Amino acid sequence: MFDTLSNRLQDVFKTLRGETRLTPENIEVALREIRLALLEADVNFKVVKAFIDRVRDRAMGQDVLRSLSPSQQVLKIVRDEMVALFGETEGGLRPGNKRPRVVLLLGLQGAGKTTTAGKLAKWLSKQGRHSLLVSTDVKRPAAIEQLSVVAKKAGTGIRVHDPVGLMDPVARAKGAVTEATNLGYDFVIVDSAGRLHIDDELMTELEAIRDTTEASDLLYVADAMTGQDAIKSAGEFHRRLGVTGVVLSKLDGDARGGAALSVVAVVGVPIAFVGNGERLEDLEPFHSDRVVSRLLGMGDVLSLIERAEQAIDIEEAQRLEAKVRKDDFTLEDFREQLQAIKKMGPLEQIIGMIPGMGNLKQLAQNKPDDKAIDRVGAIIGSMTPDERRRSDIINGSRRKRIARGSGTSVEEVNRLLKQFVQMRKMLKAMGGLAGGKPDRKARARLGSLMGRRG
Repeated sequence: MFDTLSNRLQDVFKTLRGETRLTPENIEVALREIRLALLEADVNFKVVKAFIDRVRDRAMGQDVLRSLSPSQQVLKIVRDEMVALFGETEGGLRPGNKRPRVVLLLGLQGAGKTTTAGKLAKWLSKQGRHSLLVSTDVKRPAAIEQLSVVAKKAGTGIRVHDPVGLMDPVARAKGAVTEATNLGYDFVIVDSAGRLHIDDELMTELEAIRDTTEASDLLYVADAMTGQDAIKSAGEFHRRLGVTGVVLSKLDGDARGGAALSVVAVVGVPIAFVGNGERLEDLEPFHSDRVVSRLLGMGDVLSLIERAEQAIDIEEAQRLEAKVRKDDFTLEDFREQLQAIKKMGPLEQIIGMIPGMGNLKQLAQNKPDDKAIDRVGAIIGSMTPDERRRSDIINGSRRKRIARGSGTSVEEVNRLLKQFVQMRKMLKAMGGLAGGKPDRKARARLGSLMGRRG
C-alpha cells in the first residue's frame, strides 16, 4: 500500500540528506516535491495545502536550520504531521460494554462490505468474541448466500441469521439481535445493502435499521481504489447516519493511498480498520503511527511481531532452535518455516515492515514473489523423506527426478540446494554465537558481514 507515494517521499529525504545544511530555499524545493507527491497520490488538495503550511512553519524554525542533522528533523516533522492527519485515535472498535453489540456496515455497492463482515467476524473470534452475521441486502441477487459462504470460510463459532422467506431488511436485522441475545453472542454484524450511488430510499432504510437495532458502531466501508469518490460518499453517509469509523478495503491493490490520508481531515471520522489482502485474515486495526512509519521507509516492527506471533508456534520455534544448535536443520524444517512465513501474509508487505526495506525500488530487480515459495515447497515435496533429511545424498539423477516431479528445472533444484547449504552455514554460525563458542571462521564470516575484520 502507498508504494508510489512512499518511494517519492523517500527520494525527497534522500536529497535532503545530501545537503550539508538546510536553507529556506532547499526546504521549499523539498516541500514542492512533497506537495506534488501527495497530489499525485490523490490526497485532497485542501488537505495537502494545510499539511504543507504546517510543515513549512515548523521546518523554517531556527532549531531545524541550525541542527546538526536537519534532514532528520524535517523527517520527524513530516512524520508527526502525517500522524496528525490520520488522528491520534487507536484503530479497531471503540470501547463498549453493551451485549450484543451491533456493528452496522455501510457503503456503496462493490466496496467490499460482505467480505469485510467475514473479516471482522474472524478478527473478533481471535479476541475470543462470537459474532452473528446478518444480511439486509434483499435486492441484490445471491447477496444473502454470499454472506453465508464468507461466514463458513471465516471459521467455526461464526453463525449467519437467515430466516426463510423474511425479506424485510429491518425485520431481518431486528431478528438477528433477538437471536444473538437469546444465544449469548457478543456481536451482531449487519451487512447492509448498497447502491451505485446514494439515494433517499437507501438512507431511510439504513436509518431504520440503525434505530431498530440500536447500533453502536456504524462503519463505512470505503474502496481505497475509488479515491476521493469514496471520501465524498463517506461524508454524505456521516451527515445522514453518524458514521463512527471507516474501513478502508483493497489497500493491497493498485491504490494511490490518497483516500486514507484524506478521510479523517475531510470527513472527521477516524479510520478503524484496513483490509490489505483477499484472505479473511487480512484485516487489521488502523494504527496511524505504524502506517506512517511504513510510508516513510522506517518499517513497522510492532506489526511484524504481531503477525509472527500469530503465524509461528512457540513450541515449534523452540524445537527448531534446538535443531539449529545441533546443526540438524533439514530441508523438511526449511519447508515448514516457509509455510509459517506464508501465513504472515504477502512477502511484499512483510518486507515493507522491515526498517530500511520500505523502498521497493531497491528490490525492483529481485521483487519478492509469493509463487517462489510454492515452487520451493513443490521441489522439497518431490523429494523422498530420506532426501529431505540428508540433502547431501541428492546426486544428479535424483535432481532430475525431483525437477520432473515438481514441474521445475534442474537449475531451480540446484539453486535451492545451494541456498539451503548457505543457510545452514549461517544458522550454524549464529548457533555458535548463541552458545558462546563460535569458531574462528564463523567469527570472520560474521565480522565481514558486519563490516569488521574477523
